Amino acid sequence: MSFITESSNSIPLVPLVKNELEDYLKEQQNFVSNWVNQSSFKALPNEFCLIPNQSGQIDRVLCGVPLFSENNPDSAPIWSMSSFSTSLPEGEYHFEANVSENEKIQAAIGWGLGAYRFDFFKKDFLVPKKIPLLKVEANQLAQIQAFVDAFTLVRDMVNTPANHMMPEELSEVVQELAQQHQAQFSEVIGDDLLTENFPAIHAVGRASEHPPRLIKLEWSSDADNTELPLLTLVGKGVCFDTGGLDLKPSKFMRNMKKDMGGAAHVLGLAHLIMSFDLPLRLQVLIAAADNAISGDAFRPGDIIDTRAHKTVEIDNTDAEGRLVLCDALTLACESSSSLIIDFATLTGAARVAVGTEIPALFSNSLTLARDIQLASDNTGETLWPLPLHHAYRYQLDSPVADITNCSAEGYGGAITAALYLNEFVDEDIEWAHLDVMAWNNRTRDGRPKGGEAMGLLAVFNYLQQRFV
Repeated sequence: MSFITESSNSIPLVPLVKNELEDYLKEQQNFVSNWVNQSSFKALPNEFCLIPNQSGQIDRVLCGVPLFSENNPDSAPIWSMSSFSTSLPEGEYHFEANVSENEKIQAAIGWGLGAYRFDFFKKDFLVPKKIPLLKVEANQLAQIQAFVDAFTLVRDMVNTPANHMMPEELSEVVQELAQQHQAQFSEVIGDDLLTENFPAIHAVGRASEHPPRLIKLEWSSDADNTELPLLTLVGKGVCFDTGGLDLKPSKFMRNMKKDMGGAAHVLGLAHLIMSFDLPLRLQVLIAAADNAISGDAFRPGDIIDTRAHKTVEIDNTDAEGRLVLCDALTLACESSSSLIIDFATLTGAARVAVGTEIPALFSNSLTLARDIQLASDNTGETLWPLPLHHAYRYQLDSPVADITNCSAEGYGGAITAALYLNEFVDEDIEWAHLDVMAWNNRTRDGRPKGGEAMGLLAVFNYLQQRFV
């Protein structure tokens, strides 16, 4: 816990942009000005200066922050103060009164995210670590903690190695979340997927000793109001992706524990939706499987069925995420959803297009794509719409089945993957698809290297605007 709500001696944090420092020092006593100048403090981002009082104790802390720019999401309040949650000395702190309430909330969320560590498997993980604590208003704590917990859930799930996060463990996480929010949980496991008509999920996961499953969480802000709009979140839950018989090279397989990152994202988003009690009905669908290799593995050239009864020719077994998702998307449409949003670590092509730190956004509605992108403004996140270019649909044509699972041409792979998913979404239902990395290749303020929630702030901001 990085926060406290009561403190009689917490230390003020004074955020300063570089060009504000001179004016600030003019208003201070000579002692403070001299101390800052002797300390060579320039108010550069992440730089801080401890100002002592006459007793030699810390009186306040000057914190360098970047000048906010819409073109630089890293300058947003959620990230600009996040590094201080680990760099400051042990103690209790609070933001000075001249910081706006919204900025305090955002900075507090960043403070909590900056304190994140994944050390469960280290020998000393049970030893309490002494960390700086941030004083926040009691009536803001639940809101702040909900965001921190949502990110922590995503990060922990993605960082957890596959031998501790197979479909059965993923199911347990969903059950715990359902219990926390008084939601309903159900699942279809193993060969029951065939009986219940989820053949594509079964095909991908049948080779593993860890049975595949379709996991469902259902929640409503008002159980008696069936007229509330239904939002369905769909997550790719491939707990480890070897690539199947089209085996990945070792360097591309190394971090494939993160291939259930889409499932982690929809659970983090669901936690926010339920914590803030958005006025809607929520359905979360996770297609969980282990894309393993055995004598029963599905093969290139196989033709498999789907829940929509569209046959799929398998061009490449490493394009398995779209196979598990298509069954879940079909179920989402059967449920008469008002809006469907899916998250998936779907393609390397999206990373080539927009890099590892920006989710690629696709939608069957230009208005929806635009509104989600606009909602990302000032959240500290960037996501970018790519075209659902139907002229490329021919690349998924198959001479022996209704569709093939990937294009053999190798161009526009993120688009053709989204076009494949689009085949399983009803035209009259709004749908957005986020192709995410779910992983930080480098450490940034508030975002350590490893598993990461990407697009979560933007999408939740959009949902708040749409449903509140």
